[in-house]
Amino acid sequence: MDTQPQGDLQLSLLDDPSISRRRFLRGAAIAGGGLIAVGVAACTTTAAPGWTYGPEGIPSAAPGAGSPSPSPSPAPSAGHTMAPSAAPTASASAPTETMPDGWSQHDINARKIVRRYLGNLVTALPAIYPEPVVTKLADILGAGEDYPELSLKPAFAQVPNLVLSDALDPLTPTLDGDVKVFNLTVDEMDWRIDELMPPVAALGYNAQWPGPTIRVNQGDRVRAIFTNNLPETTSVHFHGVEFEDFFQDGVPFLTEKPIIPGEARAYEFTAVNPGSLMYHSHHNATDQVGRGLLGAFIVDPPEPQAEYDREYVWISNDTLGGFTINGHGFPAVVPVLAAQGERVLVRFMNEGLMMHPWHSHGFAMDVVARDGIPLGSASFKADTFGVNPGERYDAVITADRLGVWAFHCHVLSHVEGPDGMFGMVTALIVVPTAEDVETIIGALIA
Repeated sequence: MDTQPQGDLQLSLLDDPSISRRRFLRGAAIAGGGLIAVGVAACTTTAAPGWTYGPEGIPSAAPGAGSPSPSPSPAPSAGHTMAPSAAPTASASAPTETMPDGWSQHDINARKIVRRYLGNLVTALPAIYPEPVVTKLADILGAGEDYPELSLKPAFAQVPNLVLSDALDPLTPTLDGDVKVFNLTVDEMDWRIDELMPPVAALGYNAQWPGPTIRVNQGDRVRAIFTNNLPETTSVHFHGVEFEDFFQDGVPFLTEKPIIPGEARAYEFTAVNPGSLMYHSHHNATDQVGRGLLGAFIVDPPEPQAEYDREYVWISNDTLGGFTINGHGFPAVVPVLAAQGERVLVRFMNEGLMMHPWHSHGFAMDVVARDGIPLGSASFKADTFGVNPGERYDAVITADRLGVWAFHCHVLSHVEGPDGMFGMVTALIVVPTAEDVETIIGALIA
């Protein structure tokens, strides 16, 4: 019997230069052929975790409820409900999985969610990780069963996602002299929290949630024009911007009249202060921001505030659809991808109603900026830190060890329930080379 601790075993396998991935790929498929042979059966579904919040704030089971949502909930406007929709129940014709000894239905449901998260990326693992690591992952996932999710894209690639849309179709300005002009719309839309749940009635800039990232350089003159396609009034506030003209601040009846349906409103200012900022509605904001009117506004300084190889925008919300990262709940949340040795900047932005303590498994984060302001000598390292509503924190992770590392809010009722993980969960996936990252991205967008 192998008595070596699992963590030490994994570390030794990942660091062993004698392991040849090429040798493994020439050999037979692992786990009885299940990892390489892709299943073609139809996908089955499971019910979303059912949780409500009682008077004492203690989560309790709620039959038929969707993913968690905070209580008491604010009264929604325009007849919309803040409660997330329930996922469809499993089909009566769905195949029955073999129950391993000692397991319960909870374990089957929890594993299925992770299978949905990784999808057909599992079939690419033998080309990325050493043989013993792949064998262990295959055993954990039960890949020898050729389960249906092996033939499907990961959950996060089946729904629109900010990280992918920013990379594939970034919001680019036109120029009016030396002014950078961004044109956006404010829209009603149906939005899928994940690939299985019915869509929810949401709002979005350019019909997406979060809205497209607006990115400029410090000192740029910016004009952002928003056309209101809603059947109600709205406004836009650039959160954290130090305006010269307070009438550009976007607060109805304090700095402007609201934007009426069909109207276009221009906000023009100089991007004086750099860093991770935001834009969102400031009109009926509990409802409108809660339903998706939010986005990242990033102002790059002449010299980076921190050295990094990749970056990831992470906007949390906790109203419509339960607990979400970038408008989605696990398993439909895009992972943070990195090559071994790279430094990844994560821009945490809280657009919700609650504080969320973010916890990175396996790595301490170097927290370098708060609300766009460099911390300098006050920077600190932590593997868990809280981000309050309206706050932004920039944290750098040095991805010096391979693996699939959990990354989540540590309010446990926001991340895990009777059917496994949900809501504010993703993973940091560290692969050997930058080429491996590009291979994964290519597979996602193919």
